[in-house]
Amino acid sequence: MPGELVGDSVIIKDQTEASQIYNKGYYGYPLSGGGLEMDLLEAVYLVESSRLEVHKDGEPMTLERLVAAASAAHRDFEIKYIVYRDLRSRGYLVKPAGEDFDFRVFPRGGNPSSTQTKNWVSAISERSAFAIAPFMGVMDRSEQTRKELLIAIVDEEGDITFYHADRSEPRGTADREWGGPAVKAALLEDRVMVFDEAGAQRLYDHGFYGKKLGKALQLSLIEAAHLMEKERLEVATIISGRAVKLDRFKKRAQKLQQDFDLRLRAYDDLRSRGLVVKTGFKYGSHFRVYEDDPQKSHARWLVHAVPEDHETTWPEISRAVRLAHGVKKEILFARVAGENTEYVRLSRVRP
Repeated sequence: MPGELVGDSVIIKDQTEASQIYNKGYYGYPLSGGGLEMDLLEAVYLVESSRLEVHKDGEPMTLERLVAAASAAHRDFEIKYIVYRDLRSRGYLVKPAGEDFDFRVFPRGGNPSSTQTKNWVSAISERSAFAIAPFMGVMDRSEQTRKELLIAIVDEEGDITFYHADRSEPRGTADREWGGPAVKAALLEDRVMVFDEAGAQRLYDHGFYGKKLGKALQLSLIEAAHLMEKERLEVATIISGRAVKLDRFKKRAQKLQQDFDLRLRAYDDLRSRGLVVKTGFKYGSHFRVYEDDPQKSHARWLVHAVPEDHETTWPEISRAVRLAHGVKKEILFARVAGENTEYVRLSRVRP
């Protein structure tokens, strides 16, 4: 099929040929009065597969020249093209999407005339930064249109990893009504101990707090701070027996763990949702989270708390998702913004 490069598009003027190429893959957009206008992504794909020949000023263009023209017209053209080519080779009908997303993908067997878009797709280089604030904006725009968002990460060898991204609202059933006075506890260097056997058992029974050490109960600093906020725990230093107020306790914890306040806010929110929260250190995350009794079920989520303007690299995100998948858990990134905590769920998928 012959086509002519006109600006940032390729035009097929012959109505018969335009109709044939559109009907065999829905490439391009039909023009009024006949003919077809194609995006350069589509044109490069068809030239590569020997189904189109593009001319400029009456002379045929090589694939290299066409790719050069496309690269000049589109930022990160090579990243977008690798993803476009991959999805087309999987049998999907793919169309350029505009500003918010790179592509819209239709289900197999569907077409733009009679089928709704199934996925929005963003094509991203592994070297790009992951910034959670704009990323959540993209997620929200996808959810507003009730379409699934796919993130296609292209590595330096041209391989693609696809992620499904959405918001999550984790909920549990571990919330227990608290009754009685606050439990007495002792502050050691970087943890808190409850030596009163009855008090230790009450804390464990009302939310599965801490870890039992014989008849005593060991609490992490985050657990202790949360319980002090709820007026369920009173802490004193183990050496002097002097009472430790909540503000002083938090300052001490902050010195030991610089992001303590951030983690505590995420912890408080997770607990408010009826969830049981334990350290996620062994899994490389801040928390592992259970829907109820951790003795009777496995943790469903790994949760990593991040500030509202958090930025990192995609290899770091990939590592977290891969690790969670390897231990059969979901990874949630808890974005702590003021008094609110939002959860982003990322999962690896195969289109």
